[in-house]
Amino acid sequence: MIPTVSDAIIFRLCSKFSVHQHLSQVPFRMATFIVRDKAYDCYIALTLDLIGGKWKTLILWNLLDGKKRFGELRRLIPKCTQRMLTHQLRDLERDGIVKRKIYRQIPPKVEYSLTRRGETLRPILQMACNWGTKWADNVNSLPLRSVQQTEANKKKAAF
Repeated sequence: MIPTVSDAIIFRLCSKFSVHQHLSQVPFRMATFIVRDKAYDCYIALTLDLIGGKWKTLILWNLLDGKKRFGELRRLIPKCTQRMLTHQLRDLERDGIVKRKIYRQIPPKVEYSLTRRGETLRPILQMACNWGTKWADNVNSLPLRSVQQTEANKKKAAF
């Protein structure tokens, strides 16, 4: 089933509901749509499938300022294993977000960059970075006592 104009209208209406309001309180449900044989009830779920996760977002963030070789990406994202980086880059390439250019030379050279579709993620990634910066600034501005109390509460909850 291909998303229709009415799906887009419903999505816009859904986005006007409060973030704190649970989906069960929304008076209507969005129609299910299928992309690559996978059913989705929400466009956000599709978006998160495409760019979500710990590593894809960091890969995309590092490609915003231009093409990178695999080794450069490994150095920029040191906690991501070589296997996982390869897997995530292949996923992004398959989805048309990242392109891979292979140079026929010895030793082989491969560069990754954002496609036109990938470039459309620039404002989203920049907004996410800005939001994270503001959130961190807010948390860091809390009095130390509040932070210590929060940590103590977490430890109590763990037991």
